[in-house]
Amino acid sequence: MGSLDEEGNKQPSGSILFNKSSHKRVALLDPEEFRRQGYMVVDFLAEYYGNIEEYPVRSQVEPGYLRKRVPDTAPYHPEPMETILRDVQKDIIPGLTHWQSPNHFAYFPSSASIAGILGETLAAGFNVVGFNWMASPAATELETIVMDWLAKALSLPKSFMFSSGSENTTSSSSTTTGRGGGSGGGGVLLGTTCEALLTTIVAARDRALLDRRRQLIIDVDDDDDYMIHRLVVYGSDQTHCSFHKSAKIAGIHPRNIRKIKTTRLSGFGLSPQLLRLAIEKDVKAGLIPLFLCATVGTTSTTSVDPIRPLCDVAKDYGIWVHIDAAYAGNACICPEFRQFIDGVEGADSFSFNAHKWMFTTLDCCCLWVKDPSTLVRALSTSPEYLRNKASECNQVIDYKDWQIALSRRFRSLKLWLVLRSYGISNLRKSIRKHVNMAAHFEGLIVKYNYETFEIVVPRLFATVCFRISPTAVIQQLLLCPTCCQRQEQKHLHDHDHVVNAVNHDLLESINSSGRLYMTHGVVDGVYFIRFAVGASLTEGHHVIRAWSIVQEHSRAILGRQICTCSTSCDREASVASDALQLPLNVHA
Repeated sequence: MGSLDEEGNKQPSGSILFNKSSHKRVALLDPEEFRRQGYMVVDFLAEYYGNIEEYPVRSQVEPGYLRKRVPDTAPYHPEPMETILRDVQKDIIPGLTHWQSPNHFAYFPSSASIAGILGETLAAGFNVVGFNWMASPAATELETIVMDWLAKALSLPKSFMFSSGSENTTSSSSTTTGRGGGSGGGGVLLGTTCEALLTTIVAARDRALLDRRRQLIIDVDDDDDYMIHRLVVYGSDQTHCSFHKSAKIAGIHPRNIRKIKTTRLSGFGLSPQLLRLAIEKDVKAGLIPLFLCATVGTTSTTSVDPIRPLCDVAKDYGIWVHIDAAYAGNACICPEFRQFIDGVEGADSFSFNAHKWMFTTLDCCCLWVKDPSTLVRALSTSPEYLRNKASECNQVIDYKDWQIALSRRFRSLKLWLVLRSYGISNLRKSIRKHVNMAAHFEGLIVKYNYETFEIVVPRLFATVCFRISPTAVIQQLLLCPTCCQRQEQKHLHDHDHVVNAVNHDLLESINSSGRLYMTHGVVDGVYFIRFAVGASLTEGHHVIRAWSIVQEHSRAILGRQICTCSTSCDREASVASDALQLPLNVHA
């Protein structure tokens, strides 16, 4: 292995780095230097995880902070790793929101593990570009294997597996499917749910266009633009925003993206009856129903769409059904949660993110399809420089034809390490542990609410949606003499905006402290706080501490002056504080 001097000229192999002279050389892949620096980075990360609770969970820096700390231009001479790591500690870590902190309860988890990190390291070290089988056979074949492993762990129908056509998955039987010549399904690892949605919408679009051309005996593409503008996709008002984004990228006109309203009565799940009504209306208008995104575990409330009845409706109109289980799909490896994807056999595709709650580092989105040939027809590219015997003979899968991009990472390696290092049994135990911790937090709210807190929606997984209750806020309004005089007026009865503002202030107060990090959601105009358990380092005492912090800050928020007066009043903040009498110690 050689090195480069300052002008990019090749130098003899060696590890002469960072010497005292002005002419420094950098050994790009010297094994001993790699070992030395690699140990330094591992030690650095080990120290980071050991001290992670010392950092504020949410970064406290101001926008533009980093540009003030780093030079305007890249260094001309090489710098030692020791110096770079010191700068990481000094300049980068203050600007991190610590997703692996045991006190991180925001968004959904982005869980990590030793196996996931080391698997990522192995993949980065090999640095293969597995766009087709020939580029790295192991990358392709391991991906087909781990996707079948996961499909079995989820009890997905065999129609989603490479091994669906045979008990023993062989190269010829499974990979022919990947080239569009077989009858089985299969899985692919992508980056994110947005990629999975875009990929499947494009496949559904091209399948619909091909079917229409066949029906109308049209052999030209001139009518494709006209037909694309008639295609309609369906989701709910709780469907993730990546659905809308993916549909627009795929050419679906924004006015043809349906967001069907959900209600508290239905648990904010998509109603099959309302879906059918929306489809019928579009059909009568001469539009073409194309695609339904059903969600298992919505972002705001983790609500679940009824999969089986939705698939039944979609089947009547030839609609492609994709199930987005980005978060909750991880939990479905546990038999007690598998019920939430009952009816998946009626769907065309299914995806979840292993980087959310299966301890596999970002990014790792698992997508299964029943008919991979739809992906291949829509996304296949066959330039001369990629032609090879294995691909031409339909003996192998070329994953470049299952995704938007050409190049792809060796994601299956880290997933393989996670599955082997922990086993399905321990993965289930970890997920159940998080669910139980969330249930405990929910129980603390119910047990100690004193009419101060309420659960906004029932908890299904490991995310608790709660808020300071309207009753508690109204009690504080009544402590204001001016507001009390107006209690029969609209100012007091129209209190929703005040309740939302109080909860917004509570969340910001907690997050600004750096001791805890949560995020919010809004459904039916109700602002609430989301407490999502899932960080790999979180233990029961972190949950109890989180509840104490919530109480502490709620006392401060409710103890201040809360009123709807347009001018200041003489109400004393201490009056409200004394009236609340919230318990601070819940360890007993």
